[in-house]
Amino acid sequence: MNLDRGARAVVQRLRAAGYQVLLAGGCVRDALMGMPPRDWDIVTDAAPEQVQTLFERTIPVGVRFGIVVVISHGNPYEVARFRGDDVYVDGRRPARIVDADPEQDARRRDFTINGMFMDPLTGRVIDYVGGRQDLQTRLIRAIGDPPTRFAEDRLRLLRAVRFASSLGFDIDADTWNAIQRQAEGIMQISAERIRDELTRILTSPGSARGMQLLLDSGMLSRILPELVELRGLAQPPEFHPEGDTWTHTLQVLRFLRHPDTLLGWAGLLHDIGKARTRIFDCRIRFHGHEKVGADMAQTILRRLRLSNDAVASVSWLVKAHMRLREAPRMRPGRLKRLLREPLFGCLLELHRADCLGSHGDLSLYDFCRRRLAALEPADRRPPRLLTGHDLRRLGFEPGPLFRTIMEALEEEQLEGRVCTARQAEEFVRRRFASALPAADDPV
Repeated sequence: MNLDRGARAVVQRLRAAGYQVLLAGGCVRDALMGMPPRDWDIVTDAAPEQVQTLFERTIPVGVRFGIVVVISHGNPYEVARFRGDDVYVDGRRPARIVDADPEQDARRRDFTINGMFMDPLTGRVIDYVGGRQDLQTRLIRAIGDPPTRFAEDRLRLLRAVRFASSLGFDIDADTWNAIQRQAEGIMQISAERIRDELTRILTSPGSARGMQLLLDSGMLSRILPELVELRGLAQPPEFHPEGDTWTHTLQVLRFLRHPDTLLGWAGLLHDIGKARTRIFDCRIRFHGHEKVGADMAQTILRRLRLSNDAVASVSWLVKAHMRLREAPRMRPGRLKRLLREPLFGCLLELHRADCLGSHGDLSLYDFCRRRLAALEPADRRPPRLLTGHDLRRLGFEPGPLFRTIMEALEEEQLEGRVCTARQAEEFVRRRFASALPAADDPV
């Protein structure tokens, strides 16, 4: 195991003090799969109080559950005591924990692939739960009795789907049956925890499979019932040969390249308004579905406690996802304003996936890319030709009108009709003549 400097220092200090130290969970799984670990879960037989005495900087984030965060070389490392769990009373946490040995600690964890330990200095794997075999057969399997594991922490229902989709693994039959029987239990979990798991699914390569598993498990109808309305929702076959709106949504997720939080959620929700706007007018139509969808996206994302910035950004992407259809017919100024939008890169990628997930025509995508590449910085945001001082010199009174004048002047620059300060003054005098104070009558 190629430990980073901070983790190695924590391990060596604990070992030097005579404590047993192992790596656990995801970092062991990732290492065995040949992937770089994203974090280091360190477990030990040292009590939290003993860990705190060994290190200068610690954060007692979960002393009640045997967990202390150690700051080493500027980075945080979670150090947990080997533990066994008492009765779970709220579908999330045990009432209390008890001291345990490594095997007992492994058997209270969620899935076999997350239940292995590794000696951080020798690389020796300690596997009490069959995790290594399940890694080889690419299987997500609950440790011990699946219904018991899910009753202990309902978030494990979502985590099973997340691991299956992100790793490309199958879910063990008994584990899957338990997920379907206990799907209603996901409503015991906070919106924030559900949000985080869904975001991890949507930003993974297997996002489409993850959403289908959520639908098949019965969880989707509990946490995102609006999406279930898309299943079986027919679309015009000439534009959507792939099938119904749900199938199209999954296709879009498949075609998104390296989605971040905003793009993942936008891909999932871009057509959420179709179920509420469908009409039959010679053929199936969804008039204004992007506007309705933007409002629905806001409602859904606020329910899941996404940040205000994320809600606004995803909502904009949903509302704007049809705008590229108009791009070749836009006036130059309007097109430049669209191309300079902060989220235009995300919008362009959403459009690409939307097209590939339906009719496959990327001509509008190519058109926008060419126009974007041809734009110089000054074309996107032309330099100001007049200042507030200039407007006062021309006789205008300071106030809200100044902003209106500047916006109109920028539009003329974007359209290519105004290029110099002199042309700018002539335009302003002509367009806003009525706003100039009346000249005094001659004496």
